[in-house]
Amino acid sequence: MKKLKLLIIISLLTFAYSCSPTDQEIDNSPISIYDRIEASPSYSILNYALQKTGLSTVLDGDEKYTLFAPSDMVMTRFLNDNGFSSIDSVPTELLKNILLNHVVAEQIRYSTFKTGYKKSAAVSEVNGQPLSIHIEQINMRVTINGESRITRGNIMASNGIIHVINTVIPLPSVVTFVKADQNLGGLFQALTRSDLKTDFVSILNTNPGKSPAPFTVFAPTSQAFADLLAELGVQRLTSIDEPTLSSTLTYHVIAETNALSTDLSDNLQLNTLGGPVTANVTGGATITDGNNRISKIVEVDIQANNGVIHLIDKVILPN
Repeated sequence: MKKLKLLIIISLLTFAYSCSPTDQEIDNSPISIYDRIEASPSYSILNYALQKTGLSTVLDGDEKYTLFAPSDMVMTRFLNDNGFSSIDSVPTELLKNILLNHVVAEQIRYSTFKTGYKKSAAVSEVNGQPLSIHIEQINMRVTINGESRITRGNIMASNGIIHVINTVIPLPSVVTFVKADQNLGGLFQALTRSDLKTDFVSILNTNPGKSPAPFTVFAPTSQAFADLLAELGVQRLTSIDEPTLSSTLTYHVIAETNALSTDLSDNLQLNTLGGPVTANVTGGATITDGNNRISKIVEVDIQANNGVIHLIDKVILPN
């Protein structure tokens, strides 16, 4: 028993003070994710937040989870940046959803992270569906939703695994994913072009419950933008004039609608901000624009807190 307690203490100290990712397990002692958080002096704010929201019992159970754990310093910075004097100042339901956005219902080792999307345990305010979470893995450097980086990996527990992060993972807007996903770099470049007269980024960051949210965004991949430049015979995005680019972007957004892939059907007219396009699902989901150009939907239902994104392989052009 004394030996077991000593191993736990050593592993908790390592948890608290280690600062670089690794695929080496810190310790495999039979204590839960919550036990590790509760016993670590550097995670007292997270511990209190888990108790306050009732999530301590979830992370103390038998189901397998991955927890992205923010330290006291990280939590304090989050509270200050968002105008909260303490954890008790954060509305309980909001706090619970933020914490759940740090939980994935599977055990993921550091070395097995791959670039792409997973579902967190949090839910979108617009439809109660699980929020997506974007993982970017480059040269064993793992970033979550474009902002939170894992600084220590593979703290093992009896019911899962903990990875330490350097910032609180934000509840994502559709812009969060466009910015975080390098496969959407062309779209982010287009949305943020300095000469645009419409502030698309601010619009697409509209909080749920406020018009014109929620949004359905058909997001062209970076390859789709490269193909568009070749189709138009130009070398770079800046060669497309502002009115054309602005009009083009409006054809990729439906306002006040969170349309999942299951809501699409054959010959379904969708009224984008720019005008109507047509969805079809037979033989694979597609979008047809007014020029009879067909865009294949290559990834569906990337759920943000204020809308949903579907990736497409061709830019939709105005009539």
